[in-house]
Amino acid sequence: MKEGTPANRQTIQDRCVNTIRTLAMDAVQKANSGHPGAPMGMAPAAHVLWTTVLKHNPKNPGWLDRDRFVLSGGHASMLLYSLLYLTGYDLSLDDLKHFRQWGSKTPGHPEFGHTPGVETTTGPLGQGFANAVGMAMAERHLAARFNRPDHAIVDHFTYVMCGDGDMMEGVAAEAASMAGHLGLAKLICLYDDNKITIEGSTDIAFSENVALRFQAYGWQVLTVADGNDLSAIAKALDAARADAEKPSLIMVRSHIAYGSPNKQDSAEAHGAPLGTEEVALTKTALGCDPKAEFCVPEDVLAEYRRCVDNGKAAEEDWQERYAEYTRKYPQEAGEWVDAVSAFLTTGWDADIPAFKPGDAAIATRAASGKVLNAIAPKLFTLMGGSADLAPSNNTYLRCSKDFQKDNYAGRNIRFGVREHAMGAVMNGMFLHGGIRPYGGTFLVFADYMRPAVRAAALMKLPVIYVFTHDSVAVGEDGPTHQPVEHLASLRAIPNLTVIRPADAVETAEAWKLAIKMNSSPVAMILSRQNLPILDHALAGAENNLSKGAYILEDTSDLPDIILIASGSEVHLAVAAKKILAENQIAARVVSMPSWELFEKTAREYREKVLPAAVKCRMAIEAGISLGWERYVGDKGVVLGINRFGASAPGGTVLEKFGFRADLIAKQAMELVRK
Repeated sequence: MKEGTPANRQTIQDRCVNTIRTLAMDAVQKANSGHPGAPMGMAPAAHVLWTTVLKHNPKNPGWLDRDRFVLSGGHASMLLYSLLYLTGYDLSLDDLKHFRQWGSKTPGHPEFGHTPGVETTTGPLGQGFANAVGMAMAERHLAARFNRPDHAIVDHFTYVMCGDGDMMEGVAAEAASMAGHLGLAKLICLYDDNKITIEGSTDIAFSENVALRFQAYGWQVLTVADGNDLSAIAKALDAARADAEKPSLIMVRSHIAYGSPNKQDSAEAHGAPLGTEEVALTKTALGCDPKAEFCVPEDVLAEYRRCVDNGKAAEEDWQERYAEYTRKYPQEAGEWVDAVSAFLTTGWDADIPAFKPGDAAIATRAASGKVLNAIAPKLFTLMGGSADLAPSNNTYLRCSKDFQKDNYAGRNIRFGVREHAMGAVMNGMFLHGGIRPYGGTFLVFADYMRPAVRAAALMKLPVIYVFTHDSVAVGEDGPTHQPVEHLASLRAIPNLTVIRPADAVETAEAWKLAIKMNSSPVAMILSRQNLPILDHALAGAENNLSKGAYILEDTSDLPDIILIASGSEVHLAVAAKKILAENQIAARVVSMPSWELFEKTAREYREKVLPAAVKCRMAIEAGISLGWERYVGDKGVVLGINRFGASAPGGTVLEKFGFRADLIAKQAMELVRK
């Protein structure tokens, strides 16, 4: 289509594409906020994909064998919202008119669980790309597990649309490297190669050869020289789908704000409305009515709504094939239903070992490995690995093999040294459905995956993080590997449940809780060093890890002081209590593995554990003290570490920072006698 072509001389396809463009312009202009340029530039590619290639059912966005579409550059959200409305999803034209407004179904960036048809929350660049890699991995694994030569019930593609910003972010590079290594041939990326970012032309900061980089990763790279050439786009998509060995990158040379006389190919169109005058000029250039707002011609809407019938027919065909599958493979069909519904099969936790006080001391990372391997044989959806740290994190599943391109049925993922991608890939796997992902690394490296952890918490995805080497007790590796601020940092993320078990018993309970969790990611914080198994039956105590904190050891009367500790410091609090008793000071020991869980309990329970009448309180944790003031009050103290660690044997480092039972008891006595 040439600029300025009158509407009556345009093809229906041209008019469809221009409708996406005008909707994007109008919504952003009405909101006086947003990014019109990318939707205008990629409208042709999106149109071809959504109307002729994408397997989807607008009336059932959750259809299990649908193709997945991820808009990694979430700032281009009006492109996605326009497509959802036009093709018949539960999104109205009024919803588009309320773009970026309070309570609308069209927020500034796409949000999973908020808008029908949105597969993942995107906005932080590169995250969506990595999510798509996770979705493609989940598809390959489930296909390998459930498909049979004569019956394929899992057979779909994952499409991701990304831009220059995604390509610059490291997480996308990590994920692309993984995808190429794994040969994820059903992953196709449409690259909005418009060469513009917020600051201007990409050549001021980005001059690499993206095509060569992706070829080196093991991708097929295809080029569409003219982003408005619908036929070339269709051919490139056909070629991408035909490659059975490699994921595909389609480089679409597009033009940001295509059609705008004054702002096309300009950074001005990236993050601001075009302006009323420029919108009118652009509509005229595109052959549209410059005075019409949110205009959707009837024939255009009819053309797009063909997706409804096509989607219904595609799903009905799948339903017929699935019905035959259930008749021929009833056991596999039952397991499929369990997997996609996240059903926990009865007895999944039956083989979890029972740790007892008389048993030898064991690191909680080692106990975690035992529990994980007791659960995995009965919970087939559990799948994950570590960022090249499986022997140390104890995250390898002995009941399965590696997930590789010659064995997608394997459940052990070799993420490599790629924490950022690992976190985002896990999110994509869960979002796909049928997989319960977990991933491990050292706690200090949680920083590398924090954006993905935050995204999981925002989307309420119950993925599981296994963070080991939880304190300065790491020892000789020194402050670069000794986490001090990380617990506080993770606790600051809304809707992330952080659990730091005190021993093997609490570790087993943490895994049980994590598996049952359905709306919050869980971060398990585990020790490198061996810890004694505590007696959870003393003073009638029971392990109430699910309540976040509980009385582990107590006195017959109201205590003089309450010692509150988490993780590897709880046994020190127990030992300090004995020393205090010898000095006629009655102490209560509270194990507090999870602030988040404790805060969810009833006020009465919190008062029972931490009675207001007891003003002398001491919190003990080998990390920064920030936040503990809420539990110790004005008259309490916190034994923490408010500086970086040091290189020395772990026991020495702990002792130098005051983490020794007699030193804790001495400080507690001073507090009581003050």
